[in-house]
Order: sequence, then C-alpha cells, then structure tokens
Amino acid sequence: MNDKAPSPAEDADQRIRLGQRLKATREYLGLSQQQVAERTGIVRSAVSDIERGMRKVEVMELQKLARLYRLPASYFLDEEDSADAGEHALAGLPRTGRTLSEGDRIEVTKFIQYLQARRQAEEEQTSAVSPASKGRA
Repeated sequence: MNDKAPSPAEDADQRIRLGQRLKATREYLGLSQQQVAERTGIVRSAVSDIERGMRKVEVMELQKLARLYRLPASYFLDEEDSADAGEHALAGLPRTGRTLSEGDRIEVTKFIQYLQARRQAEEEQTSAVSPASKGRA
C-alpha cells in the first residue's frame, strides 16, 4: 500500500478527473449548475469550481452530488479514466437489493438475463454483417 501523499500535480489531476465526471454526469442528466446548487445546498460558484478542478470536494458535498446523480461516490473517485458508472452501480446491488422482496429479486434477475440475451443477440447480429455489405448504402 502506498502511504505517501499525492504530489500537487497528482492532486490537481485527481480534482480535474473528478470534476470532469461530475460535469459530464450533470450534463447527461440535463441539470444546470444552478439546479444542482438548489438541490444540494452547494453554492453554484462552488459547483463550477469543483467541475473545473479548481476546488477540492468535501466528503459531504460528494455524497450530496452522488445522491442527486443517483450514482455511487466510488464512481466519481475511480482513478481509471475508463471508469464505468454501470460497474459501480452494479457493485452496490447487493446492498440496494436487501430491501427488495423475494419476488422483486427474481424480477431483477430476469431483467439482467434479458439484458444479457439482448446484448448477445446484438453482438451476433453485428458480427453476422459481412464486410462486403457494410460498404453498400
């Protein structure tokens, strides 16, 4: 385990990556910075500074933002550039599923199986398209 503190450059890179993820998620959800401010209690200028990587995010602020965006805070903190929000959401399923009834859990499982089958069918359909037919319009 690495116990040394991040360098100032590493710290800035982490703030920028976190800010980019927060901004991309906010924009995907169609929210303005003002709407985020109103719903979280974080002043709009602070939301802007956070998204630009100019300001560190306090833990409570990140929790509020993650709750508003309906994503786990771990997604925003993931150091991988290719972090997938879906993977982080799936990682929280066991905790989220505890409150579901047995029937609801069965329905969730069926839906997961449906999504897997649909994805497989899409992949098979894509691979079945011949290179010659791709060039025709």
